[in-house]
Amino acid sequence: MLRLSVIYGTGMSNLPNLFSDSLNSPLINIRCDSNWGTVPLSIIKKNNFHISFLHRHHSINNYITPPHSIEHRGNIHAVASFSPNIIISINSVGSISSEIKPGEIGLASDIIDFTEYAWSFHDIITYHSDRTSTFDINAIDIFSKALKEIQGREAKKLVVAQCKGPQFESPAEINALEILGAEVVNMTLGPESRLISELSIPHVSMLCSSNWAAGKNPKGPKIRINHEEVQSISNSMEKMILECINYLITNYQV
Repeated sequence: MLRLSVIYGTGMSNLPNLFSDSLNSPLINIRCDSNWGTVPLSIIKKNNFHISFLHRHHSINNYITPPHSIEHRGNIHAVASFSPNIIISINSVGSISSEIKPGEIGLASDIIDFTEYAWSFHDIITYHSDRTSTFDINAIDIFSKALKEIQGREAKKLVVAQCKGPQFESPAEINALEILGAEVVNMTLGPESRLISELSIPHVSMLCSSNWAAGKNPKGPKIRINHEEVQSISNSMEKMILECINYLITNYQV
């Protein structure tokens, strides 16, 4: 039986309910305790698969925890406690490269993360996890085939730059990241990928472009990034994400 764990953000907040409705199967809401706080999970159980959903920006007061304040260790501990065969991160990104435009979905092939905070489950005894192949090739291939049908072309495999946020990046920062090889920019994938690598659980990231990165809008480099517009574009991709997860369930070999 396949076990999937899905981590999603603010732009995909209706995803668990969409999935539940499409399967006519109820969501089971639980809370997972850890050394880093209590984390809510929503679970759907079917005969051939179980799937858990985690809103990475959850909080105890129903506010949205900003990206720089997320306790990623608690989140990944909770996700791992579900014993998934694979973890799917759904990440909103800003497009640096014209290879992926707002409203399109790509797949992470690698990541650049030079942020100063070191995320690890091992703060006392040193443990160096290998990150040579950060993302699961099998899942990337399956999602790529699904997206070729959904988007009409094969999904681009992209290098992600991790930035801490919560502010959007400046044009100069984006230009520097582009020189380093980044094609999209994000605020949450870096910590998730680092912690998951320590657990040796297969991991894949679906990159949902919700805006052009600062200075990269084809309509003009001075066009500002609108937060509400970013969220609206992310919301519009929920059904595509749903189709992709269903495709993975059908084709992923445990």
